[in-house]
Amino acid sequence: MIDVRAARADPDTWRAALARKGAAEAFDEFLRADESWRGANTRVDELRAARKPAGKGKPSDEEIERLNVLKEDLKTAEAVLEEAAAKRDELLAGIPNPPDASAPDGFTEEDAVEIRRSGDPPRFDFEPRDHLELGEIDMERGAKVSGSRFAYRMGDFALAELALYRFAVDRLAKQGFKPVIPPVLVREAAMYGTGFLPTDEVNIYRIERDDLYLTGTSEVALAALHMDEELDAGSLPYRYAGYSTCFRREAGAAGKDTRGMFRVHQFDKVEMFVFCLPEDSAEQHEFLLSVEEELVKELEVPYRIVNVAAGDLGASATKKYDIEAWFPSQERYREITSTSNTTDYQARRLGARHRTESGLEPVHTLNGTAVTARVLLAVMENTQDADGNWSAPAALKEFGAP
Repeated sequence: MIDVRAARADPDTWRAALARKGAAEAFDEFLRADESWRGANTRVDELRAARKPAGKGKPSDEEIERLNVLKEDLKTAEAVLEEAAAKRDELLAGIPNPPDASAPDGFTEEDAVEIRRSGDPPRFDFEPRDHLELGEIDMERGAKVSGSRFAYRMGDFALAELALYRFAVDRLAKQGFKPVIPPVLVREAAMYGTGFLPTDEVNIYRIERDDLYLTGTSEVALAALHMDEELDAGSLPYRYAGYSTCFRREAGAAGKDTRGMFRVHQFDKVEMFVFCLPEDSAEQHEFLLSVEEELVKELEVPYRIVNVAAGDLGASATKKYDIEAWFPSQERYREITSTSNTTDYQARRLGARHRTESGLEPVHTLNGTAVTARVLLAVMENTQDADGNWSAPAALKEFGAP
């Protein structure tokens, strides 16, 4: 969540920043609710103070009558305070993290600003195939068993995909990330703490009987790993590399990327997650981007890097870089990894703090995709030949890819 004290102290600056995410009106509504809550809180405090007996002796009948009236007034004021607090908390939960000044303006993918490119897209003297024509991926049987946007990955493709995850974990471990296989079912507190609730509820699978949620990224479990903990400032940053299966309803993607595995309900991912001191988060963000870029280069895929527009950022992110690989079948660059700086937004909700001279303060958190199967789809398409064969790079063959 946002720093409420800072927002109260400089509402105009916060409003202008949040307007870039389309949240200025929501911010103003929260400020009004916050003012009402503070007024109600003051009223309750005054009534509680007034109910203290005037003297040490037996109270008079008049005093008893006065205290009884105050008791009823206090009961009413506490009900008003409870309602005001609930309204304030509900609105606060929906306020996103303000974007960084270096995030470009705009609200769509097209508003992202390209930073650089690497590698030349291949030129074929034949019509390039897409991944469904190149790999053993059975969407039809996946749909029969589980519904649309589910897949069976088999044969050489399955071996290459497993090699991809092992490759990523190996490289991250060498960079100082601790490998983690986290839970994929989490409680509401973890989803709320990472900012996926309430804003992204439509895309989350919920197991109602057990009141648990299937995570769409291991970012959730990794962030909640240190929920309600005091982190050792001298040991920061903490860096984790989580491998997990991920689940997303993709409710907002109706009719988008319906062919193949590009946008599915179940996929696997290696995710990077960092806890760091606030003054180090910008540097850590650039570090995560450099790690992602090294992985993509080693997989020999043409790519570009973009700075995502402020209005296209998720609720938690203040800045995000996407790496987009070239897909010959689509003749365009598509996102394969991203990395976000969420500053203190998640840590404040999760209670992940470090000790400073002025007391306990939130740390900063960052996340970044190392690999998903999308990277492998890009490898297949960019290395294909006229006969429909493709070749895994040496980095994946090192881990068992055919």
